[in-house]
Amino acid sequence: MFEQFAAEARATVASALEETTLRGDRRIGTEHLLLGVLHDPGAVRALGTDLEAARAALDALDRSALAVVGIDVQGIERAPVPASRKRTPLTSGARAVLPRALAETKKAHSRRITPEHLLLALLDCERPDPAAELLTELGVDRPAVRDRIRQTGR
Repeated sequence: MFEQFAAEARATVASALEETTLRGDRRIGTEHLLLGVLHDPGAVRALGTDLEAARAALDALDRSALAVVGIDVQGIERAPVPASRKRTPLTSGARAVLPRALAETKKAHSRRITPEHLLLALLDCERPDPAAELLTELGVDRPAVRDRIRQTGR
């Protein structure tokens, strides 16, 4: 499927991998794809938020989830994930985004998946999916974002 990605979408996935590594995670999830999309200026305009705000919101969600089970991570540094030669796998949620992005591409009569198509697919994630939680935390108006993306012609 990755052969159907435009260069910008490939860069988005590479950014998602970078975000996964920065966060110390072992798999690329929908939240990482959303952070990867936010490396694209068009996505930043469409969402009305930026990468730093999304990173901070995701960290807050993580701290909140850990606090629910009685773990206080205040002041604790994340240990770096050791580099691996293996390909970093996608979570099942992230894998499910890819066919939805392809469907968005076909709806737009495009030949290649773009970051906008990935964003439209991520907007369809539902709670408790991490991207859906993050979009909610950021106060993103999903229908308004869809409209903005579609008005710009994808």
